[in-house]
Amino acid sequence: MNPTPPPAIAANQHIYDDYFEEHFTRTVDDNVLQLLDRVWFRSELVGFEDFPQRNNPDRPLIFASNHSGMAFPWDAIVALAHLFRYLPKYEQMRDLPRPLSAPLLSKTALMNPYLVQDFWKKCGCVDATTLNFETMMYYQDHNLMLYPEGVPGIGKGFNHKYELQRLATSMLRLSLQHGTDIVPFYTINAEYLNPFAYSFEWINRLTKKIGIPFLPITPLLLLVILQPWAFYLALPGKLIFVMGTRIHPPDLTDKKHDELSREEYLALSEQVRQRMQTELDAAVAAHGQKPYRWGELWQRMKQNWRYFPFFLPFAWPAMFTEFERRYVEQGERQFDMELDKPGTFWKFLWRNPIVLAYFIPVLGWIPLAMKGYKNHKL
Repeated sequence: MNPTPPPAIAANQHIYDDYFEEHFTRTVDDNVLQLLDRVWFRSELVGFEDFPQRNNPDRPLIFASNHSGMAFPWDAIVALAHLFRYLPKYEQMRDLPRPLSAPLLSKTALMNPYLVQDFWKKCGCVDATTLNFETMMYYQDHNLMLYPEGVPGIGKGFNHKYELQRLATSMLRLSLQHGTDIVPFYTINAEYLNPFAYSFEWINRLTKKIGIPFLPITPLLLLVILQPWAFYLALPGKLIFVMGTRIHPPDLTDKKHDELSREEYLALSEQVRQRMQTELDAAVAAHGQKPYRWGELWQRMKQNWRYFPFFLPFAWPAMFTEFERRYVEQGERQFDMELDKPGTFWKFLWRNPIVLAYFIPVLGWIPLAMKGYKNHKL
């Protein structure tokens, strides 16, 4: 297959490197995410031992997973960070998926964890537009990852947990066009990071005006108002990622990608959704019956007690803000935040007074909004 892209796509290939900083990803993982994963999320990869290899060497595989409804996307952060650590053991960094994400995620200041500027894009995310998706199909350095339910998958509510919403037909179309396979994997227990959360369309229409795609109506909402740090809160669901059965789209149709009508693509997409739903239900039955596993959580806390309080969510604002101060503002590259040293939490507060706003009821949102939306348009 000729890997040369059309002119419009060739002109858009700057998206490969506009923001992505592998060193940023590695440093935030070393200093922050490894601790959160080790203690709080305790993620596991199931079935990833024989990592899928490209059936078309000139095109990336398309990894696809279900969304966790109504929660800040910690599941995506943890999945990618775990794979970032896992694949180098097997010298497979080329196999690491780079995510296509909803544009609102990266463009909205508050949707970057603890207001770390361009967090998603620096970690490799690319806005999921049609042109960007088509452009990334010519990307050679990594595979791709997407959540084909889109924003409706995030906002589906706890009453529809583990119910796959309609999948984007672009995933199937580009897979057929470029002759590359779809690799499903299933995210289990992420629905319990923010349980019993529901959404209402009339409220979502209001929140979209400030770039937040939906507002979960949840027992935790009052806490978000009183303690702004709870906007990013995740309960300690044990995240398990289960590899699914590889999908080779030419097996589903005898037509070429440009011969299929919109209705035929919708039918094929529904066929893929049903296949994925069956596997997701089986993965939930096998791994989703005890989403928190409190005994394991307590053991991990005891094993990592010297890092207290940083594995607890109320301390995450200080940790992320200090990381941004050192990496972005001061330009440091090789550093250890020394989370296990006594008094570190108070040092972080002293160096980053903005963190105090996360603990001020109601009024704390004012300085956070000023910081987050500085140089941003609503």
